[in-house]
Amino acid sequence: MIKVITGIRRCGKSTLMELFQAELRLDGVPDAQIIAVNLEDFANIELRDPMKLHAYILSRAGNERAYVFLDEIQNVRDFPPMIDSLFLRKNLDLYLTGSNAYMLSGELATHLSGRYVTIDMLPLSFSEYAAFTGSRDGLSATYRRYLETSFPYATELGGDRKAIEEYLSGIYHTVVLKDVVGRLKNADPMMLESVLRFVYSSTGSPISTKKISDTMGSDGRKLDVRTVEKYLSAFVDSYIVYQARRYDIRGKQHLKTLEKYYAVDIGLRYYLLGGRYADTGHILENVIYLELLRREYDVYIGKLDELEVDFVAVNQTGTLYVQVAASVRDEHTLARELRPLQKIRDSYPKLILTLDDDPPADYEGIRRINALEWLIDSP
Repeated sequence: MIKVITGIRRCGKSTLMELFQAELRLDGVPDAQIIAVNLEDFANIELRDPMKLHAYILSRAGNERAYVFLDEIQNVRDFPPMIDSLFLRKNLDLYLTGSNAYMLSGELATHLSGRYVTIDMLPLSFSEYAAFTGSRDGLSATYRRYLETSFPYATELGGDRKAIEEYLSGIYHTVVLKDVVGRLKNADPMMLESVLRFVYSSTGSPISTKKISDTMGSDGRKLDVRTVEKYLSAFVDSYIVYQARRYDIRGKQHLKTLEKYYAVDIGLRYYLLGGRYADTGHILENVIYLELLRREYDVYIGKLDELEVDFVAVNQTGTLYVQVAASVRDEHTLARELRPLQKIRDSYPKLILTLDDDPPADYEGIRRINALEWLIDSP
């Protein structure tokens, strides 16, 4: 099987490939049998031609067993037929990375249906970040630093906010200009940023393409619904935004309207919107959503009559229902968070995750626990 590593730029895909290569060397594979090409490197610009890249790999491999690592494969024009051809060579083991889901799941899937597996990557989890930066003591302080950004390299910047902001600026403009504008061709970068600001400012709230279109129109900038749909799709495909669809818990069916969108990194949200540490509950909801993805759940927004469950997380072992709130110390807030969970009649686990530094509690099978403890104890 071809291994395809996907995720936003700078989340660690190249490092993972380097770890794979190091593991091969530890297993006794000689360097001559490891072929690694970084297609972002200007020195390899000629290899962005699929014919030249194909010939280069075959000349390096010969008839020997070879492990081929192609980093940022979307930079090679019309690459799927070339990968298909390499796959036919039984002596080649292929590893690819890419920063664009449209190219990797659309075109690649057409040519290689059933012959590849994806490894989806995100920036650092809270647990990984805590391990990178020190002790588990002082979770609240660690969490505040984590919200500055979860991109791995930023841990090298020593908490320097100016350096972190410059780093995030580089990531943002690379993603927007290379992955989004590059795909949409005639997209207006200023309008793209306006739509992304709207999406980021609406974290945790259901939004529609019509609402975005109307908001742009009220600001004197016309943007039709179909263009909004293209922009949102491009954001999702570039991994700068993740979409959570709604799910009718009682009817057991997916709903097609009013999705929610979450930022891949809270630091990018701060970069575009400012307002550091504002909107605590929705920021926590964003963090929990990404953690559920890391734990290999499919994550939906639950609808139960007129009530909403923040997350319905589903995997092969079952379902997990999750409510997220900054605090439930107020009895009315606690009652509001409990109400939809109490109406669910199945026996799957139900959680309320908060930032309250209180002992865990149980409300007739509904567990309330500290969100940071839950995050740090990730499996």
